[in-house]
Amino acid sequence: MTGVPTCALPISNEGIQGSFEGVGIQYQMLQDTLYVNQTIDGAPSEKVGIQPGDRIIKVDTTIIAGNKTSTKNIAKLLRGPKGTTVDVLVSRRNVPEPILFRITRDKIPIHSVDAAYMIEPGIGYIKLNSFSTTTTQEMQEAIEKLTKQKMRKLILDLQGNGGGIMEAAINLVDDALADRKLIVYTEGEHLPRSNAYSSGNGKLHKIDLIVLVDDYSASASEIVAGALQDWERATIIGRRTFGKGLVQSTIPLENKGQMRLTVARYYTPSGRNIQKPYNEGIDAYQKDIEKRLKHGEMMYADSVTFPDSLKYKTMITGRTVYGGGGIWPDIFVPLDTTQFTAYHRNVIAKGVFNSTLASYIEKNRTLLKEKFATVKVFNEKYLIPEELYQKLIDNATKEDIEYNEEQYMRSYPLLTRQIKAMVARELYGQEAYYKIMNQENPIVQAALKHWKVGEEE
Repeated sequence: MTGVPTCALPISNEGIQGSFEGVGIQYQMLQDTLYVNQTIDGAPSEKVGIQPGDRIIKVDTTIIAGNKTSTKNIAKLLRGPKGTTVDVLVSRRNVPEPILFRITRDKIPIHSVDAAYMIEPGIGYIKLNSFSTTTTQEMQEAIEKLTKQKMRKLILDLQGNGGGIMEAAINLVDDALADRKLIVYTEGEHLPRSNAYSSGNGKLHKIDLIVLVDDYSASASEIVAGALQDWERATIIGRRTFGKGLVQSTIPLENKGQMRLTVARYYTPSGRNIQKPYNEGIDAYQKDIEKRLKHGEMMYADSVTFPDSLKYKTMITGRTVYGGGGIWPDIFVPLDTTQFTAYHRNVIAKGVFNSTLASYIEKNRTLLKEKFATVKVFNEKYLIPEELYQKLIDNATKEDIEYNEEQYMRSYPLLTRQIKAMVARELYGQEAYYKIMNQENPIVQAALKHWKVGEEE
């Protein structure tokens, strides 16, 4: 493979390799506003409910927004010894008041693969949270593990994957393509075209693929989804990806700072520009996800029409795919917001959910492990005690979260699923969380249904 720069997009990562102690987020500073790009699965920030797209206003007593705070200083504020706490004030789209999160710092190991298991006989599932220096090795180990379990098909889950190192994305696509297939290319006004090709030495050549994406699948995730879609090696299921595909060159400054200059864009093999347009200004660019929600794109597959200029052809059969920023899925799965309420959001954001479960697990860990020896047994037989629900309500009330029965009942199925998944994670590890949550994840279930329908035909 040759040619394409491996520099990441303009994101400052708390950790792209190794481990560190902190809150576990990836972020970027745009126009004096700190945007959360991604939370690391299982990290303290994810547990309390910080989400991609949140804007951090204040860390403890230090105001972040609007005062040109450097990303280096922000990292110092967020990082700290395991067990210490930090208060983070966040502004969230469509939420009128800022949300205060109290986060207990922890050691953050940097792993790309959160889960790799057989979701059904013959069907493997891999959850990839980012593209880092360890991704290629982790993916190889996961593929080898599932191959030994007779995997014939693979669901690659890139939901919420904000990207990272491009070399890792190229290596992943390389695993699935035959020799000398174009994976991605870059081109800029003052930078000549540069191509990356497959080697034909990958381990996924004979494996049927589905790739899962959503609104926060970005950069390297879009390289993978776009290339596999263009070569018709994978069915893409979910919602349109974020649309982030700029090549950045880092220039050191005399004051020891850095300037990142956009020098080119990433393109899929069919010629699609991954980057969503800036032509309406930076504010419109940042509000793009909100705009999609308001226009119904996340709920209805036919809410967007494409001019001929945004229609492209796949590399083998010439099937139509779409440009215009981001990767459009082959099978659309609408966003389901029916179970999300203000009461649920506050219980999560103020740390009540996490602290209540931590206390419950601390008291019952030994008993639970004795009663449920494996994840499978736990999944089949564990019932959440009613007193745990009540404790959650009582602790929320103590934190000035007023009980709202209508909202509680609406969020009850989601809370139940999250409680069970979080208890499983603490007892059996990160993979157990996905084994529980995926049973009702609409995009995952759409993938399984797609293959089931195909078999019936």
